[in-house]
Amino acid sequence: MSNLSPLLEKFRAHLEDEKGASPHTVRNYLIDLVDYERYLVERMKLSLLAGSHAAIRGYLGTLSVDHAPSSRARRLASIKSFYKYLVRQKLLSASPAKLVKSPKLPKTLPKVLPVEEVFAILDMPDLASVLGLRDKAILEILYGGGLRISELCGLDLLDVDRSSRIVRVMGKGSKERLVPLNAQSIRALEAYLARRGELLALPRPAQAPDAMFLNFRGGRLTPRSIARHLDDYVLQCALARRVSPHAMRHSFATHLLGGGADIRSIQELLGHASLSTTQKYTHVTFEQLQEVYDAAHPRA
Repeated sequence: MSNLSPLLEKFRAHLEDEKGASPHTVRNYLIDLVDYERYLVERMKLSLLAGSHAAIRGYLGTLSVDHAPSSRARRLASIKSFYKYLVRQKLLSASPAKLVKSPKLPKTLPKVLPVEEVFAILDMPDLASVLGLRDKAILEILYGGGLRISELCGLDLLDVDRSSRIVRVMGKGSKERLVPLNAQSIRALEAYLARRGELLALPRPAQAPDAMFLNFRGGRLTPRSIARHLDDYVLQCALARRVSPHAMRHSFATHLLGGGADIRSIQELLGHASLSTTQKYTHVTFEQLQEVYDAAHPRA
């Protein structure tokens, strides 16, 4: 984003250089803060430094009509992070957002696919074409390693040790972790890599020879493209649900938990900073247990 105010420009540099935030995260923070700054200047005649508890609540109030609670909570989180940064920089003595309460969010469980539906999707790509082999490898790694879609798109050739079946992943906040892959993921990856050079055969602009997953022009594949391909495979499977790339990650975690993996190990595999984030998968498993109980118990 261009034409940011000086304070927001400093905050952007802080997010990029010190926090190591992803471009997607930085962009979302700045979109939220530019909108908040516009409200302060145009409606309240205040600068960002003069923002108050009341002004922040007033801003959130203007969003209540056409923004979901999750959207308002995200805006407040951006504002809180910004003011916390200003306090650390000694530009403010205290954050005006500190005591502003976040909107109550409805509790939602992760969307998880049954094992047989995941397997049906994994079997959809056409293995006769290089793009089909690529998609097969992508789907196997999404489910076999539980990677975030941004992590998968960011993989380079040197990030995967095929002999040890380990992939090096750069997660949120530039935190690196090592994730094991199953044998089927490695086989699918090797089949794709054997023909990957076809995608670089014709020199084109913006090619990415170091990237693991390429589009048909030889450029690095984007999350949007992967989501679109996944939609096509779900349609071919005739599944009565929408499946996002993140649902494959949720399914990975839930199926591991159901198979006996402990929650702490799953936390490490997913790259969650907090165990509480991982614990939502125990709720999914309990939901499944409840269904079994209701179906089997004579008094249920």
